[in-house]
Amino acid sequence: MLRRQLLAAALGAGLLLAPLGAALAWEGEVESLKQRWEQITTQRAEGQRRDSLKSLADEAERLVQANPNQAQPLIWYGIIEASHARERSGLGALGSARSARDALERAVELDRHGGNGSAFVTLGALYDRAPGRPVGFGNSATAERMFKRALQIRPDGIDVNYYYAAFLQDEGRRDEARQHAQRAVEGTAREDRQISDEALREQARALLAQL
Repeated sequence: MLRRQLLAAALGAGLLLAPLGAALAWEGEVESLKQRWEQITTQRAEGQRRDSLKSLADEAERLVQANPNQAQPLIWYGIIEASHARERSGLGALGSARSARDALERAVELDRHGGNGSAFVTLGALYDRAPGRPVGFGNSATAERMFKRALQIRPDGIDVNYYYAAFLQDEGRRDEARQHAQRAVEGTAREDRQISDEALREQARALLAQL
């Protein structure tokens, strides 16, 4: 009787530990993707990032396939593939942008905060930069809606305010662009994204000088 009880307890513990172990596994992989994405996008020169981002996007896509109902792998696949799209041209770039958009829109269905606003920032940039119909999916109204959603979640975010300022500049709304560029310069860098946030702060200073 005691032996059966111990066996049942061991099996129960295994059943409890297995999902936890699986969760820790994908969380560690997401952290690795994040760190390598930051290194590629901030420390490599333009023209040297494309192949590395392609490999990283493929890795992130496999993680999504293994964890289809987890928001964080989707968010990071979307962020990486959006960065990859910026390094490409023509239909290849548009294909990557569409893949990024689809992943991020699925992510915000699972997590309404979109990874502390990161998904909404990237969606805003994608809708801003993609060509409009019938070729692409670009849409200024949708881009602005995504940026405003991100601002509601993280109003002092450097990334949020910088990309929204760049959008406003393109829209000819210079006073508003100046306001958000200043907020980006004064914004708070995230502990887990300090290198990329500080790089964006420098871009915000350059944008502010133009305005």
